[in-house]
Amino acid sequence: MLRWPCVVFAFSILVCGVFAGAVVRADQRPNIVFLFADDQCSYSLGCYGTPGVKTPNLDQLAREGMVFDHHYDTTAICMASRANVMTGLLEYKNGCNFTHGPLLSEHWQKSYPSLLRDAGYWTGFAGKFGFEVAAAPGEKGVLPAADFDRWGGGPGQTSYVTAKNKSMAKYAKEYPHSTLSYGAFGRDFVLEAAESERPFCLSISFKAPHMPATPDPQFDSVYAGATFTKPANYGREYGEHFSLQSRKGRQFERFHSWNYSDQYDRVMATYYQQIYAIDVAVGMIRKAIKEAGVADNTVVIYTSDNGFLCGSHGYGSKVLPYEEASRVPLIMLDPRHENSGRQLRCRALTGNVDFAPTMLALAKLPIPEDMDGMDLMKLYDNPTAKIHDSLPLINVWGPKPVHSLAVVTKDWKYIYWPYDQDDLEPTEELYDLNNDRLELTNLVDSPSTVGKLHELRSVYDRWAEDWNQSAVPYHDYQSFGDFFQRDQR
Repeated sequence: MLRWPCVVFAFSILVCGVFAGAVVRADQRPNIVFLFADDQCSYSLGCYGTPGVKTPNLDQLAREGMVFDHHYDTTAICMASRANVMTGLLEYKNGCNFTHGPLLSEHWQKSYPSLLRDAGYWTGFAGKFGFEVAAAPGEKGVLPAADFDRWGGGPGQTSYVTAKNKSMAKYAKEYPHSTLSYGAFGRDFVLEAAESERPFCLSISFKAPHMPATPDPQFDSVYAGATFTKPANYGREYGEHFSLQSRKGRQFERFHSWNYSDQYDRVMATYYQQIYAIDVAVGMIRKAIKEAGVADNTVVIYTSDNGFLCGSHGYGSKVLPYEEASRVPLIMLDPRHENSGRQLRCRALTGNVDFAPTMLALAKLPIPEDMDGMDLMKLYDNPTAKIHDSLPLINVWGPKPVHSLAVVTKDWKYIYWPYDQDDLEPTEELYDLNNDRLELTNLVDSPSTVGKLHELRSVYDRWAEDWNQSAVPYHDYQSFGDFFQRDQR
């Protein structure tokens, strides 16, 4: 009888020890830092082979981590792309884009910031949030500032003037240009969060290098007088094989109106200067991670919401399904992983819908079954593996003729332009990306690729049918299910 309390006491000690061990293990979940540029093409980083650019901190991140060479934004425009990233859902499944509507709360509640915070992560956001959250279709959306532990976000496009961003005003005196203010926010968040027993997730969405081009003047000397090598597909003569539909949006006229045609060096110097400031901000955040003593347990992800055509094929801006607009940089660093520091590159097909499931997997959380994305860490484990056979590239923004649906695989791309009015007819394009990454030759009429064309048409048809079956029943997404049905006569 006298021994029973001792047994109970011993058992309680064991249970408490197991529980405490579980808490310690939970605390050892990795911190996550997600860094997001705006309108940054792959042809803007040293680690992607761009001559003349200066991105030392991002190149260092690439050397320490892994570079992904075939990463696509499934919708190449900021509002929809940001909703893709947060939810892990394709645009027609989350229902969010300009002229369509805000993200609904049912999807926001299953976004990576919401799920990580629910699971005990300390969360922070700063920069251009890019969309609002509404309770139901037709209702006014709001920014979910209260759903983060620290908030430095802003509505709409935000401002390059820090003082005009209400949530960032305290940084205005020291960092009057917004890019470095976000670096300072990230630095302060990391130093504060590292003092907590909770793991943290920091998301920074830089406004740069989005138009209107507004570089931080303190970096004016970085590219002063610089000249740049044009990509081999620069100029109108390399876009003559593109669909006539692709010329009906503002992307076509901006080759001239944004001065790629006549002032290329000046325009690109400004573009690269804005990216240089992002690089400095990334350095500020990474320095804080080291000073806080959490560098060995902090995963860093860097990418962009869409690319930028920058004069390739004689186009400017983004949105279109071509490589410069839809394929973007992706650098990841997991310092815990044996593949880090080996300067490995991954050629597997990846997409912006992959970030949410990746972050949930890193946090040891279940991935919602309806997410379209996959866990990128499977590729970090094995860069030669595969997580997608194909991905759709979507545009349902802007003039109707420019609306398109494309499918991309690791080595091929098929684009369908359905619009058939105003002397236009449905148009197909087919590119062998393995041998023609610059998309200089449309192979849709080539006898040598008839088999591949039929194969890619079938892949396209499956995605078009998925749109028909899975589109949200609001914000006019179901109508596109018929619009994108390919004429198979």
